[in-house]
Amino acid sequence: MRRRSLGRRFGWLWSAYAVSTLGTFLAFDAFALIAILVLHAGPAEVSVLAAAGMAVGAVLAVPLGPWVEFRRKRPVMVAMDLIRFAAVLSVPAAFALGWLSFAQLLVVSIIVGAADIAFKAASGACLKALVRPEDLLIANGRFESTTWTATALGPPLGGALIGLFGPVTTVAANAVSYLLSAAGIRAIGGNEPHPERGAPRLRAGDLLGAWRYILTHPALRPLFLNTILVNGLIMATAPLVAVLMLGSLGFAPWQYGLAFGAPCVGGLIGARLAPRLVARFGQHKVMLVAGALRSCWSLGLAFVSPGAGGLVLVIAVQLGLVTSVGVFNPVFATYRLNRIEAGRIARTLAAWSITSNATIAALTALWGLLASITSPRAAIAIAGLVILATPLLLRRIDRTPQREGDLAHDAPAIRR
Repeated sequence: MRRRSLGRRFGWLWSAYAVSTLGTFLAFDAFALIAILVLHAGPAEVSVLAAAGMAVGAVLAVPLGPWVEFRRKRPVMVAMDLIRFAAVLSVPAAFALGWLSFAQLLVVSIIVGAADIAFKAASGACLKALVRPEDLLIANGRFESTTWTATALGPPLGGALIGLFGPVTTVAANAVSYLLSAAGIRAIGGNEPHPERGAPRLRAGDLLGAWRYILTHPALRPLFLNTILVNGLIMATAPLVAVLMLGSLGFAPWQYGLAFGAPCVGGLIGARLAPRLVARFGQHKVMLVAGALRSCWSLGLAFVSPGAGGLVLVIAVQLGLVTSVGVFNPVFATYRLNRIEAGRIARTLAAWSITSNATIAALTALWGLLASITSPRAAIAIAGLVILATPLLLRRIDRTPQREGDLAHDAPAIRR
């Protein structure tokens, strides 16, 4: 069946997202790889690098949510893309001049972390303004499909580029992708309305109000707690898996990239299936089952071994994880956008991202310390066991129908 068109303006937004996402995954774990292979960093330093950028970036982003709420969203997105372009480009420039240091990687991580949060806050509101409520699930499904396509292609390509041209090649490509994303967002065109003239200016309590809104909202609270814990625990072990595979187990960078890139075909399949599963089984059941399934795989990474068998194990674990995530994410993203009041979207998404990044940073630092005390393998196993308990939060998801963009309206739209 013919693919449903969401319009030229959505097409530009989608194109901008696609190019920046491909750049991001070409540079998958690039800073960790540079720290390990060029600066000879150990597990604790790699964990600090992963944690500090997110933690300090989240703190810097605290005032950005309310600031973004009361400004036109597309200029904010363009500005954040240009900031990320300049910051990331400084890494290959410093490497070429022989000036690259661990401190610079930390600073760039912080800048990019703060800009990411502001961009995501603006982009959620931008998407909701560009597409009809009944098309949100389709739009989020396309973004999710793009993410997993880029994730499947990016790491293996990035590993090959690093092998051929050196460790900062993919970082330079990522910087250019931000520049192209800014151009795509500019091409959306049309008149984006200014926020109301009477809208309040930035106040210290605005973002606190957004957290209060999330935590007192019966539909958002259980999803908020579940997603920040699951994402935090999965991401906390990523530097440890990199150290384990690239260090003591002796995998080459291209093998590491392949292990995390090839299974992302499952994410693409999951994203394509999500609208059909919602139409057949209902939103609540899909979120509950896919959300529970995505928590069942991480423990397997504790048993990775050298050689082909270990590589196959990582690929199998990642395939199960990303297929589950591919189904869960677009349904969750649509549910969340439709449950947030129109005048609160940027602030709420900023508060959500800040909490997620801060949680990932805290857990990454904690798990880096745990790995130093025990071992990377033991720390990965403990995280996998803790994740198994997180589906209990999903049982509290509000089952009541959505007031805006009820997913029942999506059923005719997904027949392509």
